[in-house]
Amino acid sequence: MNRMHALTDSAAPAVPSAPAAPTTLTTLTDLSARDAAHRMASGDLRATDYARALLARAEAIAPFGALRHLDPEQLLSAAAALDAGPRPAAGTRPLHGVPLAFKDNIDVAGMPTTAGSPWMADHTPRMHAGVTQRLLDAGALVLGKTNLHEWSQGVTGHNHAFGPSRNPFDAAHVTGGSSGGNAALLGLRAAPAAIGTDTGGSVRVPAALCGLVGFRPTVHRWPDDGLVPISPTFDTAGVMARCVDDCVLVDHAVTGSPAHLAATPLAGVRLGVPAAYFWEDVDPPVAELARDSMERLRAAGAVLVPCDLAEAGALFQEASMSISLHEILPALAAYFARHGRPFDARALTAAVVSPDVRPLFERLFGDTAVTPEAYAHARHTLRPRMQAAYRECFARHQLAALVFPTSPLTAARIGDDVEVTLCGRRVSAFSAYIRNTGPAGMAGLPAVSLPMGLASNGLPAGLELTGAEGSDTALLALALGAEKALPLAPVAPFVQKLANGG
Repeated sequence: MNRMHALTDSAAPAVPSAPAAPTTLTTLTDLSARDAAHRMASGDLRATDYARALLARAEAIAPFGALRHLDPEQLLSAAAALDAGPRPAAGTRPLHGVPLAFKDNIDVAGMPTTAGSPWMADHTPRMHAGVTQRLLDAGALVLGKTNLHEWSQGVTGHNHAFGPSRNPFDAAHVTGGSSGGNAALLGLRAAPAAIGTDTGGSVRVPAALCGLVGFRPTVHRWPDDGLVPISPTFDTAGVMARCVDDCVLVDHAVTGSPAHLAATPLAGVRLGVPAAYFWEDVDPPVAELARDSMERLRAAGAVLVPCDLAEAGALFQEASMSISLHEILPALAAYFARHGRPFDARALTAAVVSPDVRPLFERLFGDTAVTPEAYAHARHTLRPRMQAAYRECFARHQLAALVFPTSPLTAARIGDDVEVTLCGRRVSAFSAYIRNTGPAGMAGLPAVSLPMGLASNGLPAGLELTGAEGSDTALLALALGAEKALPLAPVAPFVQKLANGG
């Protein structure tokens, strides 16, 4: 049986009273992915019991619009097979029995991949994406497919065809996009980790807006095949979780990097603070949290080094859309060819429902299309200049990472898809939310968003650490150290209600 949870309007639902739940269910849904895998591999926890706990939570949080596809029978059957089989040998199957959620633009064989579009409703891949296959080979199970912004082309997580994903801290507010369903599911503890995609911030933005950790690896570090694309130059799969250590574990399962990392002590670590561009026009509630977070890092021994990366910001503003808008149609055509499906770009555009997404596709045709010359200049001249600016900044200042607010504002209300209020002014929602995350995406750099706690308006915000190209393992170790200095990740009110039994 396949269940689909989706809302079709943007009015905030009445959040249900939390049903009374056995303490064991609440406890199980609080487990980290690493702890759950260890308990199941050692025989202390049955995979079926863990799966049932997550399914019960998924049912309870259905009005938050996190899931697009849920197949309880398939999950329980897979979990039962694990329980009936031998325990994994030490060092193998690091995700043994752990149900992961996958953003619905990542192929899972036998489950629909809609990319958030009704036009793709009949698309059920016969083969896994590369990242899906590696995670299943590591022992993971599939919990389901999560809601997303239509075609991943937005920053709020409000899908006008299937309904919005809703912020765990206030259901009237967005999760951030495009991997918004992941954020709702994780923030409400219906999964220990979730796999998303990040082109300009689609893992990091919802992580920041929902009090989670989001890791974008260096581009092409993770497999690219089987992802519904935007820009092959920028796109990568990534992971969202409630703690950095679970991102370490998932990165290990995908890449074979170390399974355990020691937290890097912050004493003497040089963190670059790019005041121009990245710290400009930060909304007061986020700015207050960010100042406190920087003081916490300084108190833990980090050396905060002023640096100038305004050129990177300017190059992102100039070149990023030329690259992504020129690449998307050929990339989508290649994805469809992989699955033996015909591809009609104009039919796709005509079927777009979300009002903030349709104009992007309409720009792909006629006089508004990016010319090959403009694309070549952006891709082969401007992007290398940006990458060089990052390399020079890291080398000149001997930096371990750059640090700044992940997004300059907290979650907007659902319906504010086109414009939001930032520092008292109405500005483009798309530009505001990816202003700080987009440059790392364009440069192909690894980055981690860490929770900073709750702002004065009661909503979460995040702090990004951006690393040098290929520094993923060192960046995750640094994030483990920074996580110790920052506030504990906030717990959503609905989760607290569930923990209290009603």
